[in-house]
Amino acid sequence: MSQYHRRSKEELAKRVAQDMFDGAYVNLGIGQPTLIANHLPAGVEIILHSENGILGMGPAPSQEAEDFDLINAGKQPVTLLLGGAFFHHADSFSMMRGGHLDICVLGAFQVSATGDLANWSTGEVGSIPAVGGAMDLAIGAKQTWVMMDLLTKKGESKVVATCSYPLTAIACVKRIYSDLATLECTSEGLKLIDMVEGLDHAQLEDLVCLPIRS
Repeated sequence: MSQYHRRSKEELAKRVAQDMFDGAYVNLGIGQPTLIANHLPAGVEIILHSENGILGMGPAPSQEAEDFDLINAGKQPVTLLLGGAFFHHADSFSMMRGGHLDICVLGAFQVSATGDLANWSTGEVGSIPAVGGAMDLAIGAKQTWVMMDLLTKKGESKVVATCSYPLTAIACVKRIYSDLATLECTSEGLKLIDMVEGLDHAQLEDLVCLPIRS
């Protein structure tokens, strides 16, 4: 069996950033997706949106430059590029619901092979549901991408035939960017875009427990 190495969180963020196109309006969800802001390709203008009411965010500030009057939806300090703006929460949600975002990148607990998304609750007793604006983003953005580890801590695939957790939205996810592979969700199931060096197709299918078209 061949040996492979998982992408680090920073490597995964860089991989997602590579697929963003010039002029795209992009929402980066809470958690891992916020790292993408630090890896946007040079010479390409990506207008970053945060659901609490920001357009035109830049990379994360240095610790000395943090301003807690300027934070993203995850309460992390951010920077504002020239021409950036902040505005009312309601206006931000109008952008999200009105189809004005080209891409949103969200985390997930599960994604089905046909693009159903579950990312707000595992249903565990005592867990705090945290849907936030995920439902609005998932159906409002022109493309919804997921950024996550492929496997749980127990080694179970987060990519499944049918989600067992409460759904955020149906058939909304176009791509899954994970630490082991990049997959496309289609009405016919999963399609492989790329995978890490040292991992072969058969191994990947064994990990996911689903067929994956090349």
